[in-house]
Amino acid sequence: MDGQEEAAKVAILEKAMKGRQPTDLKLRCTILDAHGNVKTISGQFKKSDLCTEHRLNPRDLRKIDSRIPNLVPTILVRKEAILVNILHIRALVKADTVVLFDTYGSADSRLHSVFLYHLEHNLRIKTSGQPYEFRALESILLSVLSALEAEMVFIRNLIGGLLAELEDDIDRDRFKRMLHYSRRLAGFQNRAKLVQESLEEVLEQDEDLAGMYLTDKKCGTPRPLNDHEDVEMLLESFAKQVEEIVNEAENIQNNVQSTQEIVELILDSNRNALLALDLKVSILTMGLGVGTLAAGLFGMNLKSHIEENEYAFGIMSLLSVAMAGMFAWRGLVTLARIRKMGLSTSNASKKKTSSHLWLPLPLRRRPPPGLS
Repeated sequence: MDGQEEAAKVAILEKAMKGRQPTDLKLRCTILDAHGNVKTISGQFKKSDLCTEHRLNPRDLRKIDSRIPNLVPTILVRKEAILVNILHIRALVKADTVVLFDTYGSADSRLHSVFLYHLEHNLRIKTSGQPYEFRALESILLSVLSALEAEMVFIRNLIGGLLAELEDDIDRDRFKRMLHYSRRLAGFQNRAKLVQESLEEVLEQDEDLAGMYLTDKKCGTPRPLNDHEDVEMLLESFAKQVEEIVNEAENIQNNVQSTQEIVELILDSNRNALLALDLKVSILTMGLGVGTLAAGLFGMNLKSHIEENEYAFGIMSLLSVAMAGMFAWRGLVTLARIRKMGLSTSNASKKKTSSHLWLPLPLRRRPPPGLS
């Protein structure tokens, strides 16, 4: 066992060390030019060459390297580029170039294909009045929003169908599915919140918003810190839409929790009914035991001189049945009184509290006259 743990630690350490070698590792990239045309598809580039060409620090590429675990979405603004790492998109946006990392061959290849088609189309349209980097950023955020909406619809249909099934019947398999769907919804809700926080973090930084005008920087006319209305409106629009998705996920989560609480109440009620049935059976068994006590006493081979009476059998039989019925009835009445005791006690306390509501607050807790 110790040997297996040691081997696992060594493997994890080797994997972590491989991710910290920025010089000889390569990244697979797809590059689009200023006209929206694909220059390179799945090209292999060294990290050092990318850092030199785009004037980046090696730590910046760690944010978009898929081999290094990084679950927090980020939008980093640098001197000549914008680094975006959100969900399935890892991209570097410049004033005339877009570099997409790990575009093909990943688990989200279909999403990447749709995103690449939309990105090419959006970059070729120059009549919108937006600079190149904003059109690329809009395509990226639109792809992220579409992925969130698609997953939201899928989860909503799954959970909605399961909740409808639970209204008809409650069984163990449906409970297991609810647990699985709840975990999936919680994970989706966490990812959506992280995307929302990443957008809000950029919106709070005037320096980053002004630094996103890469075309103006390239032309030698950088924007002042308070002049960033266009990119602010763009990011705010997507932030509001992501917020709507987060709110919808929270509503679904509340519905799931409410359903779980109702189901637990139903199960508790059924459990209480079974316990009450068990107590009733025990009380009836006790009554029969009391009745059979007399039969046991007179069944012994001892003379009591009662056996000579011709009415003794009938009298003792009736007496045994009466004793059994009396004990059983008394036990059932006691059980019914105990079951109603909690409700009656709570109602009495509420009436007692409401009877003093008309009094001023300092007088509500004062004892009646003569009882001090």
